[in-house]
Amino acid sequence: MSKGKLAKFAEMNTFSNVFQYPFSVIQSVPFTMKGHWREQYFGNPNPIVLELGCGKGEYTVGLAKLYPDVNFIGIDIKGARMWNGAKFALEQGLKNVAFLRTNIELIDRFFAPNEVQEIWLTFSDPQMKNARKRLTSTYFMERYRRFMVDGGIVHLKTDSNFLFTYTSYMVDGNTLPLLFRTDNLYQTDGLDAETSKILSIQTYYESMWIERGLNIKYQKFRLPHAGMLTEPDVDIPLDEYRSYHRSKRSSLETGR
Repeated sequence: MSKGKLAKFAEMNTFSNVFQYPFSVIQSVPFTMKGHWREQYFGNPNPIVLELGCGKGEYTVGLAKLYPDVNFIGIDIKGARMWNGAKFALEQGLKNVAFLRTNIELIDRFFAPNEVQEIWLTFSDPQMKNARKRLTSTYFMERYRRFMVDGGIVHLKTDSNFLFTYTSYMVDGNTLPLLFRTDNLYQTDGLDAETSKILSIQTYYESMWIERGLNIKYQKFRLPHAGMLTEPDVDIPLDEYRSYHRSKRSSLETGR
């Protein structure tokens, strides 16, 4: 690990808005704030919204600034990246922001039933080879159900046609209530006020992808507690590009 990363990790240990519970820690140290985020950290009864795979926290912080009456928690395992958003939030005095460094596979260990109102998935890795690792898979939807309110909202914003298509099949195949869907967010007319609002938040890599001519895709849907979920059984063309900091595409032409 570089000296720069070590310095960031050391400084982040002092941040009051960061909680670090990777797999190696949560196995032996229980997370006592589960079910008590509002009382013990935020100090208000406002809704809680998660950003899973928050990276540098640009979206978490951007949303927090747009919606001061909502509590936002950015979650990722990459601490050196998270340091950026956490430090900026402290410098800006944002009281409605927290960061949780952990493995997303463990997410249900940190939130109690009905504790979370919405989830944002911003430019998640498409995981074209492994459906169980896709953050919009039914495997993760079942996890989200354990702590989201009934009918909580899931947002997906992505540059990946594979992930967008897969998620559309998952939503439609399970008849989840679709609230909005577009395969070209920045060229869609007649957006509602809430969707238009998010256009003001643009991450560094998102701007890079737009410059490369990639469409930014977006959809949001509700996740009811009732009903069995089934995985899409359909072949989906793999993405033909290689996004920044993503592994090279498979030699196969399609995936599920």
